[in-house]
Amino acid sequence: MKTARRNILGALMIAPIMAVSACGATANRDDGEGLGEARIMVPNSPGGGYDTTARVAAKVMEDVGIADNIEVFNLSGAGGTVGLQRTVNEEGNGDLVMQMGLGVVGASYTQDSEAKLTDTTAVARLIEEAGGIVVPADSPYDTMADLVEAWKADPGDFAVGGGSSPGGPDHLLPMQLAETVGIDPAEVNYVSYDGGGELLPAVLGGKVAFAATGIGEFIDQIDAGQLKVLGVSSEETLDILPDVPTLLESDIDLVFTNWRGWVAPPGISDDERQKWIDALEEMYDSQEWQDELEKQGWDDAFLAGDEFTDFLAAEDEKVGTVLEELGLS
Repeated sequence: MKTARRNILGALMIAPIMAVSACGATANRDDGEGLGEARIMVPNSPGGGYDTTARVAAKVMEDVGIADNIEVFNLSGAGGTVGLQRTVNEEGNGDLVMQMGLGVVGASYTQDSEAKLTDTTAVARLIEEAGGIVVPADSPYDTMADLVEAWKADPGDFAVGGGSSPGGPDHLLPMQLAETVGIDPAEVNYVSYDGGGELLPAVLGGKVAFAATGIGEFIDQIDAGQLKVLGVSSEETLDILPDVPTLLESDIDLVFTNWRGWVAPPGISDDERQKWIDALEEMYDSQEWQDELEKQGWDDAFLAGDEFTDFLAAEDEKVGTVLEELGLS
C-alpha cells in the first residue's frame, strides 16, 4: 500500500532470584584491573532478548579477559519493573547493572512504576534490533499478505503474542502494524508474555496467530525450521535472514527498531560508572563482540556515558507521550 512512511515509534528506539553464572572460558587480566565482583540483572525470564544480550556480553567480556567471572541473574515481573525497582533500591552499588531497553521504558509507565529509568545511572546502549513477524512452521500463513488478510477479517479473535508488556517493543510493533494496514489498534488482541522465553512455547503451540519479537530471540528455532518469519521491520533485508522480505517489500510502509542497553543503580561514583563504560568500550572493540553482532542479527548502536544519559531521558519523555496518546498510561 502507498502510505507515508510510518516510523513514529521506530524513532523512539526506537520473587526469587535465579542466579546463573555466565558460562564460557575465561581469561585473566594481567593489569589487575577489570570488573571484579560484577553482576548483571535481567529483569525478565530466561531465554528472551534481554537475557541473551546480557549473557552474550558477559561471555565475551570473560573470553577477552575484561572480567574473570560475571554473574547473570534473572528477576522477572511486571514487564521488567520489578527489576527496575530493585536497581533503584540498590543505590550506591557499583557492582550491579541491569540489562534493559525500550520495553522497560514503556513498562515503567503502563505498570505505573514508582521507579523510572531516569532514576538510574545510564551506562551504555549496546545494540538495536529489528522486529520480526513470526509464526509456527505449520501456520497457514506464508506471506504478510496472507496474514494481514486473515487478521483484518476478524482482529478481535486473532491473538497476537509479544514478549513485552504494553508499551514495550513487542507491543508497539503490532500496534503500528495494525494501524498501517488499516486495523484499529484498539481492536488488536494482544497477549503479553514475560520475555521471549515464555513467548516461544506459545508460538510453537499455536496459542497465538503470530508473534512480534526481536529476531535474535528465536534464531535457533528459525534455523531449525520450527518457526517461519513472514517479514522483518528493518529498512533493508537482514543478512541473517536474506530470504525474508522487509515489511516495506511486502507493501507495508513501516520501519521499526528496538534498542537495548545497561543502567546501574543511582548514587554510584563516577569511577564506578567509568569502570563499566571502560569494560563495555573494550568489549565493543573486540572481534568477539563484532562476531556476535553478526551472529545474533544485532545492529551496532553503541552509545556510552552522558550521551546515553541524554538519549535515555529523551526516550523516556517520548514513550510517555506516545503511551498517553494511546491511552495506555
